Amino acid sequence: MLKFSRFAFFFLFLLTGLLIGCTKEENKTTSSMEEKINKQLSSEVITQEKQKQLKPDSVLQSLKDGNKRFVENNLIQRDYLKQVNKTSQGQYPEAIILSCIDSRVPVEIVFDKGIGDIFVARVAGNIIDPNILGSMEYSCKVSGAKLILVLGHSQCGAIKSSIDNVKLGNITGLLEKIQPSVQSFPDYKGEKSSKNNEFVDMVSKKNVSETIKNIRKDSPILKEMDDKGEIKIAGAFYNVETGKVDFLDK
Repeated sequence: MLKFSRFAFFFLFLLTGLLIGCTKEENKTTSSMEEKINKQLSSEVITQEKQKQLKPDSVLQSLKDGNKRFVENNLIQRDYLKQVNKTSQGQYPEAIILSCIDSRVPVEIVFDKGIGDIFVARVAGNIIDPNILGSMEYSCKVSGAKLILVLGHSQCGAIKSSIDNVKLGNITGLLEKIQPSVQSFPDYKGEKSSKNNEFVDMVSKKNVSETIKNIRKDSPILKEMDDKGEIKIAGAFYNVETGKVDFLDK
């Protein structure tokens, strides 16, 4: 019985040592993996010097590349906390994107952008008003953004409501801004209702071009910058079913 107790004690001692050793190795492995992951996280932000070097066409291409990564589920892994720290004393975004408020269109994500990369203005139907225009002028003339992108999308509730001529409180005035796009297809033979996805998408894309036209018409500042090539004003259309952004002709 005494021999067995000594053997049992020795066995437990040996097993405890092995377990402690394994735990230390696991901790080392976990720590190593965490360090590797942290090294892979991007904390890069746009500085003032980088922003000055940007060209409108290169910014547009960066959005195209970002959406390609999004669609392929190959997003850049970012250290957002470090980006928060790096941008806390200033921001130098490359673009301002005017989007609808639709929750299925998370702008920064679909273009694979980080903190400090882009300004985002959101309003139902991605229309403009003096406040949106003022925000765009601030973004480009004051803060140095190189691109204005108007982003429409499929299955847009504001577009559908305007097609169906909805009247409801303050929504009524907002939808009236979309009506010129709704009325732009007098020769269309299909059903002009919100149930016709083809017509809804046609109106959505037309609304993007109308918004761009109104930006140039109502903001001499932005038109002059665009004419000089200091900025580019472009349009795009997001598909809520695929996540893909199609960039529209200027």
